[in-house]
Amino acid sequence: MSTGWSLYVILLVVVSLVGCAWLLWVNRTASVDDVGQGEPLPSEHDGIVELNHPLPAWWSWLFVVTLVFAALYLVAYPGMGAFRGLLGWSSQGQYEAEVEQAEGLYGPIFAGYAAQPIPALVDDDRAVGMGQRLFLNHCATCHGSDARGGRGYPNLTDGDWLYGGAPEQIVASITHGRVGVMPPLGAALGGDPGVQAMAQYVLSLSGREHDAALAAQAAPQFATLCAVCHEPDGRGKQAMGAPNLTDDVWLHGGRLADIEQQIHLGRINQMPAHRDLLSPEKIHLLAAYVYGLSTAPDGVP
Repeated sequence: MSTGWSLYVILLVVVSLVGCAWLLWVNRTASVDDVGQGEPLPSEHDGIVELNHPLPAWWSWLFVVTLVFAALYLVAYPGMGAFRGLLGWSSQGQYEAEVEQAEGLYGPIFAGYAAQPIPALVDDDRAVGMGQRLFLNHCATCHGSDARGGRGYPNLTDGDWLYGGAPEQIVASITHGRVGVMPPLGAALGGDPGVQAMAQYVLSLSGREHDAALAAQAAPQFATLCAVCHEPDGRGKQAMGAPNLTDDVWLHGGRLADIEQQIHLGRINQMPAHRDLLSPEKIHLLAAYVYGLSTAPDGVP
C-alpha cells in the first residue's frame, strides 16, 4: 500500500471514530426547547408519540466501550493503513503457522504412505480415504465428485488414458499437468468437404456407421496429416496425449457434428500442474486413489 493510500485510510478511520464519539456526545446532551423531561415531543407519526428522555446511561457507556475497544484493536492489529499493529499479526502469518502445525501432525502419516508403492495403497482403506479427500478438494471441480468426468474432462474410472494409466504416469500428470493440442485442419483438408470426408473416416475407425466412399477419399490424408499423432491404425499415441480413435470414448463428444468441429477448429486442453499445490507425498496418495478408480470394479475402490 502506498504512503498516500495509507494516510487516506488512517484519516478515514480516525474521522469515523471521532465522528461516532461526537454523535454520542451530541445526543447525550441534546435537549428540546420548551419541552420538559418526560413530556411528549411535538412530532407524532401514526399515533406514536416520542417522549423527551436522554439516552439511557447503560447504552451510552456501551457505545463508549465499543469505541475504546475499536481504538485498542486498531493499535494491536492491522487496520490503520500500512500500520501492521503492535502484535504483528497477519492472515498470511496465521495461515503459515497453521500449515506448519498441520505438517508436523500429518507429515509423518503422508511420509509413511509415500514409502509404499501405489498399487499397495489401493487396498488400504485409510490411504484411499485420504486420497479421496485430496481428490474432492483439488480434482472434483473438473472430473466430478465421482471422477467420471464430463464433456472435455476425462473419465478416470475407465481404462482409457490419454497419457497412460500406470502409477508413474498418473503421478507425472498430476505433478506437471498436461497440455493437449490438436491443430485445426479445416484449411489443410480443403474446407468443409474435406472435413466431412475425414469425419467419415474417423467414424470408420471405431466401426460406426459411415459413408464408405467419403472415408476412402480421406484415408490418404489421414496417413499424411493425422497418423503422426494418432498412429496409422488410429489407436493414438500416449506419449503425445493423442486419443485412440478406434474405441467408443469421445472426450469432446462423438456425434458427427462434434467430430467435424474437432477436425475443423482443432482443440487445446490443459490440466493444471499441482506441484505447487500439493507435496510429493500428497500427490502419491492422490495418484493411488485415481489408480484405484480405474482398476477396481465399476470404478469404486
